[in-house]
Amino acid sequence: MDTKKVYLDNSATTRVDEKVLEAMLPYLKELYGNPNSLHAWGRDAKKGVENARGQVAALIGTEAKNIIFTGGGSEADNLAVKGSAWTLRERGRGNHIITSAIEHHALIDTVKWLGKNGFEYTVLPVDAEGKVSPADLEAAIKPETILVSIMFANNEIGTIEPVAELGEICRRRGVLFHTDGVQAAGHIPFNISELPVDIMTMAAHKMHGPKGNGALYVRKGIKLTPVIHGGGQEFGLRSGTENTAGIVGFGKAAELAASRLAAREYEKEKKLRDKLIDGVLARIPEVMLTGHRQDRLPFHTSFCVKYIEGEGMLLLLDAAGIGASSGSACTSGSLEPSYVLLALGLDHTTAHGSLRMTLSKDTTEDDIDYVLEKLPPIVERLRGMSPFYKK
Repeated sequence: MDTKKVYLDNSATTRVDEKVLEAMLPYLKELYGNPNSLHAWGRDAKKGVENARGQVAALIGTEAKNIIFTGGGSEADNLAVKGSAWTLRERGRGNHIITSAIEHHALIDTVKWLGKNGFEYTVLPVDAEGKVSPADLEAAIKPETILVSIMFANNEIGTIEPVAELGEICRRRGVLFHTDGVQAAGHIPFNISELPVDIMTMAAHKMHGPKGNGALYVRKGIKLTPVIHGGGQEFGLRSGTENTAGIVGFGKAAELAASRLAAREYEKEKKLRDKLIDGVLARIPEVMLTGHRQDRLPFHTSFCVKYIEGEGMLLLLDAAGIGASSGSACTSGSLEPSYVLLALGLDHTTAHGSLRMTLSKDTTEDDIDYVLEKLPPIVERLRGMSPFYKK
């Protein structure tokens, strides 16, 4: 009998939707022109790109001209932070950046790089549930502050940040506000035009689109210095021939995500998420939920299981046909405990026992039941080999 397969690593990446693949295929076969060419092939490709721009814009409630396509979320973060910081420093506005201790590596490493190149930065702490304090942000802003970058929702612990409050402080103080919305866009309802957000990052592969495709929302009037120079594509902000098929796939994924949000399908994910959280906490002793219990992504669960290593859980879960992760996919090969969990105040030993299981539109109640059947004996088996665990 084949082992049941349950994929619960959707914060790392999602399965490409069949409708997305169908939308992409013509641009890999018949409609293969360069969208910057003037002939019919080029015009057809250009139509695909601009249609997708409109679809991504509609998902978050803005105009198509405010969307810049990139080669992924990491590149979009780099363009947002470097591009705005360089522009504002050149204008003599200052050189101070504020971010948080739990940002994605694409963001925090970019800020640290700028710190080696003439900029100053402040890293704000978070509370035990992973939230940034608006009061801390207010206190950290100084006359030289030009940019604040706080993520919309965290990839490791699922906590949704008070973006509206944080952005409002920035707007009142005349500071640019960027948010990494990679985990949030397409999963929770919001209208970016109604939020005090100047720039936001998105990625297609987090919403059942193709990998290697990102986007920036850039509010009208915001100027960025390009990170990639060349042919001046994407309104002069991101040179390089567009990945037409990928962009078309992103657009279709955004359109489908918007439909799911309108139908409130995230409520189904929430119920399954809560069933998984409640089941794990009830069936396995000495386990803690990480992140905020209510203000968290509808598809996201994350735990620290005491007295065992996350890697052991992942290997045994994989043998049982369950795909999960221990923190961020970008750092899962590291032997160091997650810096996000350490920022919550957890000790190294507890942080090493992290387990993240993230759902998608395809997750079923049977999948959750299967995980709740398989996970407790896996934990018990590993704890039986631990010299620190006393039953």
